Amino acid sequence: MKRIPILYVIFAVLILVSVGPLMFYGIKVIEINREALETNEKELQNTITRSVAEEIGLHDTSVTEQLRTLSQGLAAGGGGPAAEGRIRNALEQFVASNPNLLLYVSLLNEQARGVAAGQYQAMADPFLRKALERAFNSAQQMQPYQGEPVLVLRQSRQVPVMVVSLPLSADERFQGMVAAVVTLEPMVKRLQEYSIRGLEAFVVDGAGRLMLHPDLSSNVIGQDVSQLPIVRRFLESWGGGLAQARETSSYEASVGDRKVPMLGTYCPVPGLRWAVIAQKPLAVAYFSVYQMQRVTTFWGIVLILISLGVAYYSALRITTPIHVLTDSSRAIARGDFSRRIQLQSRTEIGELAATFNQMTGELERYIADLKRAAEENQELFLSSIQMIAAAVDEKDPYTRGHSERVTRYSMLIAAQMGLPEDELYKVKIAGLLHDVGKIGIEDRVLKKPGALTPEEFQIMKTHTTRGATILRPIEKLREIIPGVELHHESLDGRGYPYGMKGDRIPVLPRIIAVADTFDAMTTDRPYQAAMEAEVALRYVHSQVNKKYDPLCVQALQQAFDAGKLRLAARTAIVV
Repeated sequence: MKRIPILYVIFAVLILVSVGPLMFYGIKVIEINREALETNEKELQNTITRSVAEEIGLHDTSVTEQLRTLSQGLAAGGGGPAAEGRIRNALEQFVASNPNLLLYVSLLNEQARGVAAGQYQAMADPFLRKALERAFNSAQQMQPYQGEPVLVLRQSRQVPVMVVSLPLSADERFQGMVAAVVTLEPMVKRLQEYSIRGLEAFVVDGAGRLMLHPDLSSNVIGQDVSQLPIVRRFLESWGGGLAQARETSSYEASVGDRKVPMLGTYCPVPGLRWAVIAQKPLAVAYFSVYQMQRVTTFWGIVLILISLGVAYYSALRITTPIHVLTDSSRAIARGDFSRRIQLQSRTEIGELAATFNQMTGELERYIADLKRAAEENQELFLSSIQMIAAAVDEKDPYTRGHSERVTRYSMLIAAQMGLPEDELYKVKIAGLLHDVGKIGIEDRVLKKPGALTPEEFQIMKTHTTRGATILRPIEKLREIIPGVELHHESLDGRGYPYGMKGDRIPVLPRIIAVADTFDAMTTDRPYQAAMEAEVALRYVHSQVNKKYDPLCVQALQQAFDAGKLRLAARTAIVV
């Protein structure tokens, strides 16, 4: 159970009786001001989106009404050059009277032939041509058409335009179409006027695609922005094809590779399946709120610190001796018995400190004795292992010093492979005891000066399992048994005693196998003269992935190349 420092208890009491009421009052004032400021920001976004939505709606209504007036003033029937000239003049006057609204107007009959006028050759633009074709198809169905915005080049800059059309009819029979290419640049300018001080205002359609944006150089008309939470809420609000009331809410939006808290509002555009979206980072939207909170909090903290200063000093004088005792106790728990308490006090705490120092001294001496005994036991253990290994080597006059050399080579290989300290210790013990099973081999076989017969070799091979049997009852040596029992196994499964293959053979016997072979080849034996180190290394390399692990062989070669191992007087020396 976690204990509460007494200093915290004193502070808690003081806060409750003196600072608590002041903090409560400050928090309530902050909440009231925060709510007022947040409401103002939300109202601002509502006003902006409503204003832009109404302007877009009026813009659309104005264009539709003007086209309707134009279509009523032009008769779909009649023909001849005179009629065509009259219609062309009317269309040109219509465009000239709306230079900031219309780029192109055309009047088509039921065969899609007619007259056009305007500042822009709409039929030369593939996107506008397709939009006009869709408008004509809608007119054939006696339906008005409002296309999606597209960008066209006008006066060396890209401006958004939209195709709007109305069907012409007589006696409920399709007679043609009047269509106009309407510029949306005034709406973009309006969005630019509002998109300041961190606010971003743009327009989307009922599918969540971008229709208008104040920065069309970085945002593509028609791109999918439905992943924005505020846009998703607008799309979810559709009912019967019409969006419900406006909504303002907070959410997180992805900006690059991070999430940014946002405040956003959507407002449907009257008469269109569009909505005006406004969003602003909360850090910007509520800047005045955060500033008010920071100032209020700062001065509140200053007052609290002043009021608690004297109390803190007094509490510190009381709790310092306790902290010293606590820290010293923790040091002892971590094993640092050299820690002493330097505390001058005439109270019971001073007596406790003196008793604590006396106890710590006794513990330090006791632990030192235990460590010394453990080191002596470790040295005795290693000496015993070395003695057993020497006894095994002395039994065979041809392998004198073999276990010590195999241990050194094994340690060299293991260190070159980067094994940790605890594994190096296991390698050392396993190297010393790898041939301990030869104690149980008959002298006539072990000391035979010539080559062994098949029967004798079968007896000799039992030294691995005999060694494992000798070590198995000793709990401390169980982890090194694989190095003793399996150091004559081969990766290809042709070794003994079990014919193990590949990864089934642990790393420890793989290391000893390479070291054992290298020593056997570089020392005089009854059946062969000692070889040069280079010759032995070439043989070991030739058996990689057959008998020996390639990493172990590579480690031995690297040690030799680095000069850490050399042969002297027919015996390899570890440098």
